[in-house]
Amino acid sequence: MATLRTPDERFANLPGFAFAPHYVEGLAGFDGLRVHYLDEGPKEATQTFLCLHGQPTWCYLYRKMLPVFTGAGARVVAPDLFGFGRSDKPTEETFYTFTRHRDMLRAFVERLDLTNITLVCQDWGGILGLTLPVDMPARFTRLLVMNTALGTGDVPLGKGFLDWRAWSNKNPDMDIARLMKRAIPQLSDGEAAAYAAPFPDASYKAGVRRFPNLVPDNPDADGAALSRRARDWWHADWNGKTFMAVGAQDPVLGLPVMNNLRKVIRGCPEPHIVPDAGHFVQERGEDVATRALRALT
Repeated sequence: MATLRTPDERFANLPGFAFAPHYVEGLAGFDGLRVHYLDEGPKEATQTFLCLHGQPTWCYLYRKMLPVFTGAGARVVAPDLFGFGRSDKPTEETFYTFTRHRDMLRAFVERLDLTNITLVCQDWGGILGLTLPVDMPARFTRLLVMNTALGTGDVPLGKGFLDWRAWSNKNPDMDIARLMKRAIPQLSDGEAAAYAAPFPDASYKAGVRRFPNLVPDNPDADGAALSRRARDWWHADWNGKTFMAVGAQDPVLGLPVMNNLRKVIRGCPEPHIVPDAGHFVQERGEDVATRALRALT
């Protein structure tokens, strides 16, 4: 399997990102592939914040939230999915499936033996991450959820998402820096470039291209049955604390979608709404993380 690894120099001197890289290789089912992750704070901390990114981002997305969590004495672990960040990037688009990404995350949690996890998720970080606790419930105790959904395949996909998927398919070498700048107007040019750093050219973007097509759009789609099982678990069996933050300007996974998700998650309180934030609410990370810590303690 042809695989690319983004040169290290692409990650030098990124704005607000002075975090040391960590790597794990040979996860169960993924021999020969290397996963990158951030690991900040004490290993023996009582709580571990597992921060999961989506598309087309990587763990750079959590640079503003991470210091708030470690400042409270927690450990923060933020992996890059295959095809993103500093993790390896298979060039064949067929490599990228819902099940394969979910299996990677489960193997990652087991390899690092993470416990007392606060799941921090948004976008695909939630579509995948929200399916993890159903099969390892003892490891997860709290949830911080932002602008995401469960891909159950029995709910029609909205026009906003269908438009996004169509645009993505027509732009196989999407300009990620420009896309992020458009989604987050306050982003500096340097920060926008940092989001694009993992992708020197189109050959590195197989995962970026593939993800919009992986959202389950029918009951038999890959991941749909698992997501329905997870939906039932969150509704009936979740006993942990939850904090929900919503970027209200998100045209795809905004308030209507998040209010539906809130009904699924047992005991989920009213969301914290960020009125002028869009899809990438982590860019308001200091405030969101501070509010989450207060609510989850």
